Amino acid sequence: MDTTYPCRVIRRITSNHPAGFLVYSIMTVLPLPISCYIRTKNEADRIRETIRAALRVCQEVVVVDSGSTDDTVAIAENEGARVVEQLWLGNGRQKRVGEDACTNHWLLDIDADEIVTEALAEEIRELFQQGEPELSAYQFRIVTEPPLGKTWTNCCIARRIKLYDRRRHRIPDHMAWDQFQLDRSERAGRLQGALLHYSFRHIGDMMQKMNRVSSVRASEKKLKSGPVLALRVFCFLPVYFFRNYIKRALWRRGVYGFASAMVLAIGRWLTDVKMFEIRSGLKADDK
Repeated sequence: MDTTYPCRVIRRITSNHPAGFLVYSIMTVLPLPISCYIRTKNEADRIRETIRAALRVCQEVVVVDSGSTDDTVAIAENEGARVVEQLWLGNGRQKRVGEDACTNHWLLDIDADEIVTEALAEEIRELFQQGEPELSAYQFRIVTEPPLGKTWTNCCIARRIKLYDRRRHRIPDHMAWDQFQLDRSERAGRLQGALLHYSFRHIGDMMQKMNRVSSVRASEKKLKSGPVLALRVFCFLPVYFFRNYIKRALWRRGVYGFASAMVLAIGRWLTDVKMFEIRSGLKADDK
């Protein structure tokens, strides 16, 4: 692969000359040999900022669109992304379309509601400063930016592998699962910068999202026995709430944290209910 990339030139003032002239230094910023892929469907209200943030560190952005009826595709193309149209194949399979469409081997996997912060971008630049990184995969913190209140910097934080070399790793060819696991002999590097995750527009949006996710998981997970599922339906909703409200520390976010923990718990509980329906001969179809 050609490793010569065009560069941007940034002029910045570094000092004042004693004679009164401004002294400039020239700093060149090479686009990193990274491709970013993003799955979309009707994301016109947020895809612009997502692409702009990704281009802070990526040479290209590939948008895999599954039939948007709004301006998502037009906005993405106007922002410099390359759009691949692909009807929905499932979580993992849709990402694999993005992997295959990318020019570079190093890939940044983000969703349409995730923003690369400047701190994370700078950390990625430093990672590639001396060429390709030592490790083949790196994980970031994913921090939720809620529609109400402050950023959830002290609760509900996830870590995911988001930057990786596709010569070593691929997203699973799966309907539901879209994260790969490293072999025991490998380890992922950890970057301290964060992705800002605008994961829901309002609490109703979160509920709709959890309903869709629960349908996919119920149909793709290994089906448990009827008695086990009945026990979960009767007893496990408080357990799921406890995990989100206490263990994931949503209690720190007041009323909205309580409401969010409740919706997340119901979403997980719905997976059990829909699996019970499947076991009973019905099939979840809210995918």
